[in-house]
Amino acid sequence: MQFRYLFVILFLAVLGNDSFSQKKPLITSKKTTAFKLGLAGDRLDQRPVNPIGFDVRKLDEGIEEIMTRAIDSMAFPGGQILMARKGMVFYHKAFGYHTYDKENQVQLTDLYDLASVTKTTASTLALMKLYDMNLFDPDETMSYYFPKVAKGAKKDLVMRDILAHQAGLKAWIPYWSVSQRKNGKYRNKTVRQDSSANYPYRISDSGLFMHKDFIEKKIYKLIKKSKVSDDKKYLYSGLTFYLIPDLVKRLTGKDFDEFLYDEFYRPMNANTLRFNAGDLFPKERIVPTEIDTFFRMETLKGVVHDEGAAMMLGVSGNAGLFSNAGDLAKVYQMLLNDGELDGKRYLTPEAIYEFSKCQFCGTGNRRGMGFDKPLIEYNANLSSVAKDASPASYGHTGYTGTLVWADPANDLLF
Repeated sequence: MQFRYLFVILFLAVLGNDSFSQKKPLITSKKTTAFKLGLAGDRLDQRPVNPIGFDVRKLDEGIEEIMTRAIDSMAFPGGQILMARKGMVFYHKAFGYHTYDKENQVQLTDLYDLASVTKTTASTLALMKLYDMNLFDPDETMSYYFPKVAKGAKKDLVMRDILAHQAGLKAWIPYWSVSQRKNGKYRNKTVRQDSSANYPYRISDSGLFMHKDFIEKKIYKLIKKSKVSDDKKYLYSGLTFYLIPDLVKRLTGKDFDEFLYDEFYRPMNANTLRFNAGDLFPKERIVPTEIDTFFRMETLKGVVHDEGAAMMLGVSGNAGLFSNAGDLAKVYQMLLNDGELDGKRYLTPEAIYEFSKCQFCGTGNRRGMGFDKPLIEYNANLSSVAKDASPASYGHTGYTGTLVWADPANDLLF
């Protein structure tokens, strides 16, 4: 059974014509006074509640109707929505509970497993910084940056193509299951139920320990051995994002997480943007994602949901970040501000534009480098964002139910 929750989504359908239940949802916490995003983002700025130029009351009613319908239909037990325009948060409300047993109400300060939102909020952010430092060129080859992994058909793949998901790489590898034999027992030098000098890494409270060389000898090796398709069309692939932490370490001398903390999260006072959040924050502040019945055999709360990221010890470029809504918003407000927040520059406007623009629109691929983009031709059944989201907008979704989006044409984020 999965705990599906909503993070910062769903206001997109406010203007739709669906009929909704008139039952009022459980609103657990809210802020109705606009406040500025930044270091003082937890202090209310007494400005008009409507910096956006349309009927906030109507928007509020529409969102509540959508959330009521979703919670009543058990799409998720609860969630929250944050929206900001021109650097001002004008809507932030929490609804429902952490789980379907209705014991823990959602609070605005709750932390979520961001899942693949990590790809833009960690990996892409780091690559943009390396781009500004003249340490990363998106038009270099995979073998230039990953010589141990990029062999054979991977050797000449271009990083721009890889980050736009059209290099022909395999979509994903189930590292945990390929480590098992047909009888369900784990292969040698992968996972065991008892710790030892060779199996020091606990990856489950239920008692799973990973071999000390698993990342290097298994994950990297499986990526190296994976096939490359000759069909260079859009296919979402997370494989290279597993390699980015090692690249950051080789190029900067800093561990991936510490590089991000030092360059972005700590200066922004975004203190909940962390990997392995369960080691740092009270568990009651963290929303669970799933009852894992096939790998770790436990409720996942404060540990990364993604199995591959779990086998990267929670610090990966494809998943692993946790955050509350407010701290996540600070990162994307910085991007909307052309790389600045509270007077401090984090990235150049050139880097943000280079990565967030549509890379291959002419071939039908909507993606930026790392970032997702609106569909080239809008389709209400396939789009993650509204029809009115500008072509300049960008963001990402996450498997656990998260979504973040920034629209520079409208100076809007949610």
